[in-house]
Amino acid sequence: MTVYGIPNCDTVKKARTWLTDNGFDYEFHDFKKQGITAGKLQEWCAVFGWEKILNKKGTTWKKLSAEQQESVKDEASAIAVLLGNLSAIKRPVVEQDGKAVLISFDEEQYAGLLK
Repeated sequence: MTVYGIPNCDTVKKARTWLTDNGFDYEFHDFKKQGITAGKLQEWCAVFGWEKILNKKGTTWKKLSAEQQESVKDEASAIAVLLGNLSAIKRPVVEQDGKAVLISFDEEQYAGLLK
């Protein structure tokens, strides 16, 4: 299992605490330090949709210029903005057996989907 996110994000902290408390072993991928590829973002978009991957509620999105925000019209344009603004990626993303299974943190969803 791999958890993608940034360590100082409160939602990532909650997810990591829940996983640890429930006995799950996982690798943490800090995409601010380790990066993320366009291919990985495409994989996640195929599972969740680009609209869910792009965190429009976060401060990073809100700090983007109106032009940058308006340029996001589809998956390709969303990925381009995300690669330049990693904190705008909704997090955490949890992969199990190499496939994205969860995004963000919801205790019931984690308990129901993770084995």
